[in-house]
Amino acid sequence: MSRIVYVNGRFLPYEEATIPIMDRGFLFADGIYEVSAVLNGRLVDNEAHLARLDRSLAEIGIRNPHDAAGWTRLEEELVARNGLKEGVVYMQVTRGVAERDFVFPSDGTPPTVVMFTQAKSIAANPLADRGAKVVSVEDLRWKRRDIKSVALLAQVLAKQHAAAAGASEAWMHEDGFVTEGGSSTAFIITQDGRIVTRPLSTAILPGITRRAVMRLAEEQGLTVEERAFTLEEAFGAAEAFFTSASAFVMPIVEIDGRRIGGGQPGPLTRRLRGLYLEMAAA
Repeated sequence: MSRIVYVNGRFLPYEEATIPIMDRGFLFADGIYEVSAVLNGRLVDNEAHLARLDRSLAEIGIRNPHDAAGWTRLEEELVARNGLKEGVVYMQVTRGVAERDFVFPSDGTPPTVVMFTQAKSIAANPLADRGAKVVSVEDLRWKRRDIKSVALLAQVLAKQHAAAAGASEAWMHEDGFVTEGGSSTAFIITQDGRIVTRPLSTAILPGITRRAVMRLAEEQGLTVEERAFTLEEAFGAAEAFFTSASAFVMPIVEIDGRRIGGGQPGPLTRRLRGLYLEMAAA
């Protein structure tokens, strides 16, 4: 059976889904997206994802076409129609279809809404057992990275560079400091057990999994520091990991060819992953 997707009020087979070429998301990357994880057929930390979607839309002046309850109903129906047990729901809202012009359309053009599911192994991802390799790249993105824009070319190039190097993720850096991963939040664990991640600002996306992991760590009495860190500090870390909706907590065993810790997933990272999995399955 074909995968069912959602386009502008309709659930339909993937093969029948189309968007006009004048859609501003296609022409200008004028849109916002969000991704929620699904575990055991249930959405994970979904309210926080929808709140971030609403914020991102507001930041670029696109009307949110649904409230949180409406989005959730659509997501749950899409999950049910596709029989998705584990994976993600992707949501995208663009400024809609209008004649190509840099200025926003002034005729009340309705936004375009697209949603689809992707089956992924998240909880039992083999990469979590062996650990991920990461390479560093210069951060070439725009200055409003706190907005979850569909303009992802810099991240595409960074992730492709990582793939060509046999790595699973790219850590972007700017002015000597790590900003974030191509599609994730960067963390290190110092030799004395402090969990370090960059503070929120317009330089990084406010990660939903980031926030949950920090809360879980603090509930366990672990020390969390929000501060910038350099690649050199990361090379000397006891452990490192990244977080995202599609990876949860992913241990890092190598950065730029240098082994991190003992070259295997560290005990504190494993503990944090276990805590997150417990939360997600609750």
